[in-house]
Amino acid sequence: MRERGVTLIEIAIGLVIIAITLMLGMPTMADWLHNLQIRNAAEGIQNGLQTARGEAVRRNANVEFALSSPGTAGGTGWTVREVRVGTVLQSKPDGEGSAKAIVTTLPAGASAITFNSLGRTPTSPATNDDGTPFLAQIDIDSSMLAAAESRNLRVLVSSGGQIRMCDPNVTDTEDPRSC
Repeated sequence: MRERGVTLIEIAIGLVIIAITLMLGMPTMADWLHNLQIRNAAEGIQNGLQTARGEAVRRNANVEFALSSPGTAGGTGWTVREVRVGTVLQSKPDGEGSAKAIVTTLPAGASAITFNSLGRTPTSPATNDDGTPFLAQIDIDSSMLAAAESRNLRVLVSSGGQIRMCDPNVTDTEDPRSC
């Protein structure tokens, strides 16, 4: 009579094969997770900017979008507030879903942008209500990835108030992902 089942040696061989497969896939998985944090941060910032623009039109008032701590790892938080009364309309804490993402702004040091009641940004002068230069470009990258493995993203705000996310590494101008 024959017994059915697997032997201890067959189970051990199966576990070794699974362990080797996992070890080979770990670096790729880590890169994917860090790139996912970059995407989460970029989409969160883009959504915050769109919220500020929409609230400015809806309230017929100036509404400001302000990054909480650009330049620091996980500094992806932001606040949307009505300028005149200072009421916070919406906010997102630092590092939520993007603890390793780094945000840099252009012009350097800019951290806020004000949308007027038409959903546009100030053009002349290109400053917020408090006189600071407004955000025109927000770059999101990761502190954990080499440049070749990073899928950094950029959020652009035009002087007309248009908000767009793009990939600065795409050089083909006919590609819709290009900046």
